[in-house]
Amino acid sequence: MTTNYLKTHEAGTIGVITLNRANKRNALDEAAVAEIDAYFSNIPAHIRAIVMLAEGDHFCAGLDLKEHHDQERSAVDFLRVCQAWHRAFDKIQHGGIPVIACLQGAVVGGGLELASAAHVRVADVSTYFSLPEGTRGIFTGGGATVRTAKIITPNRMVEMMLTGRVMGIEEGHRLGLAHYVCNTPENPVSAKDFAMELAERIAGNAPLSNYAIVSSISRIADMSATDGLFAEGLMAAVVQTGADVQGRLNDFVTKKAHKVKPG
Repeated sequence: MTTNYLKTHEAGTIGVITLNRANKRNALDEAAVAEIDAYFSNIPAHIRAIVMLAEGDHFCAGLDLKEHHDQERSAVDFLRVCQAWHRAFDKIQHGGIPVIACLQGAVVGGGLELASAAHVRVADVSTYFSLPEGTRGIFTGGGATVRTAKIITPNRMVEMMLTGRVMGIEEGHRLGLAHYVCNTPENPVSAKDFAMELAERIAGNAPLSNYAIVSSISRIADMSATDGLFAEGLMAAVVQTGADVQGRLNDFVTKKAHKVKPG
């Protein structure tokens, strides 16, 4: 299915969404954020993982600054825009389905906020990151102070916003903005193929385990140590008594399951 901003299709139990505004470097306007919200509000029950792609040379250049300029929004109007981004990106991060973002080219401003909401980030070697809000006279509003700052530390985020510098893929990979880098001599596969391979592997996990991993860990990280340990125990009790557990544990006991080993 294609809407104004998103193209969507399914590959078995993998949902694939594609940002489809290449002529604008996939910049996000209000309608685009609403489409993302709508997709992640109605994920089909059989979908076990989602891959987020982008048309063109760039993943996402962030907030559509032309729309923002033309709208001449009041403070209240823009607060509502920010809250719409927060709702949509919260559904990505906390929706219970693992999301793999496939990055290339510009991952800038709101594009980095979108990527930060994904659980796994696979990047083409062409990928670069920036938070140029300081140089534009604006401030992040799509969740970077919560999500991106946790990945790279608040201090590094402050420096990126003050200077507006472009961070290359090597530094971005080292800091955790990308978990994997593709189209390199060491990993010559395309980012899309690698992301789809990861999605297939992740979709093979027990659904309840995946749900717990993507829904609880970031929330527990926000808790006090005492509350976090209690919440972890509760989640473990739920997952460890799920319907899939005995069969998978039996595979381990009978030596049918794969062994954990390097490489």
